[in-house]
Amino acid sequence: MWTPPGQNQSWVSEFILLGFSSDPTSNRVLFIAFLLLYVSSVLGNALIISLICLDMQLHTPMYFFLCILSLLDMGYVSTTIPQMLVHLLAHSQTISFAGCWLQMYVFGALSLTECIFFVVMAYDRYVAICHPLHYTVILSWDLCTQLTAGTWACGFFFSLIHTFLTMRLPYCGPNMINHYFCEGPSVRSLACMDTHFIEMVDLIISIFMVLVPLSLILASYIRIGQIILKIKSTQGRCKAFSTCASHLTVVTLFYAPAIYIYMKPNSSYSPERDKKISLFYNVFPAFLNPVVYSLRNKDIKGAFFKVMRWGRVAW
Repeated sequence: MWTPPGQNQSWVSEFILLGFSSDPTSNRVLFIAFLLLYVSSVLGNALIISLICLDMQLHTPMYFFLCILSLLDMGYVSTTIPQMLVHLLAHSQTISFAGCWLQMYVFGALSLTECIFFVVMAYDRYVAICHPLHYTVILSWDLCTQLTAGTWACGFFFSLIHTFLTMRLPYCGPNMINHYFCEGPSVRSLACMDTHFIEMVDLIISIFMVLVPLSLILASYIRIGQIILKIKSTQGRCKAFSTCASHLTVVTLFYAPAIYIYMKPNSSYSPERDKKISLFYNVFPAFLNPVVYSLRNKDIKGAFFKVMRWGRVAW
C-alpha cells in the first residue's frame, strides 16, 4: 500500500513481511516449531530470573548479570517472534511503517545492549578468577548497577541512530521485505536512493558496538587463560575453566552471525540466506542460554531443587 504525498511521488505506509514460506502446510509446521522455541525461551529465561531472585545465595554480581542477560533475551525474542507466529497463520503479513520503525528500534536496542553486556560479564569472570579475594570489593553493587545502566543507555542510543537513519530513507516501492521481521539491512535494501552513507554509519556503529566489545572479551579471556595455566591442581584448572565455558559458548553463538549480518557490504546481501542466519542470534541464543547456564552450573541446579522442595512443603 502506498500513500501519495504529491503529484509524482508515493511513499510506503506499510510493509509486507514475506517470512520463510508461502506454503500453508510449511507455515503450520514452522508455527509449531517456533512456538515451541519461543515458549521454551521465555519459560527458561523466566525460570533463571525467578531462581536468582528467590535464592539469597545467588545474590552475587555474577548471577545479577546472568539475570539481566535473561531479561535481555526475553525482550528481544519477544520483539520479533510473536509477530512472526501471527504472520505464519494469518492471511495478511503487513506491518505499518510506524510498527516497523518501533520493531527495528527495540530489537536493535536490546541486541546492541547485549553486545556490550557480554563485556561486563567477561569483566566479572576476569575479576572472579584473577582477583578472587577482592571480587566483592571491586564489583560492588553500585558498580554493577552503573555498568548495567551504561550498557542499556549505549544500546538504546546507538539503535536510535541506526533506526532513524534507516527509516528516514525514501521508500517509494516495492514494499515487500524478504524477512520475518524489520531488520535494518532488509528494510534498507528497499530504499529508492543510494544508501552508501547509511552503510558507512552502520559499519562504524558495528565496529564500536560489536568488534570493540568482542576484542575486550578476547583480551579478558586471554588474561584469564594465563591465570588458569598457572593453577597447579588439575581440579582447580577445570573448575576455573568451567566458570568461563558457558559465557564463551553464549558469546560465540551471538557474535558470529551478528558480525556476518551487520558488517558485510550491502552488495553481498542475500535475503534468503540472511534471514536464516539471523535466527542464530535472534532465536537460538535466547533458547540455548538457559540450557547452557543451567546444565553447567551447580548453583542454578541447586537453587532449582531447593525451590522444588519448598513447593512440596508448601503443597
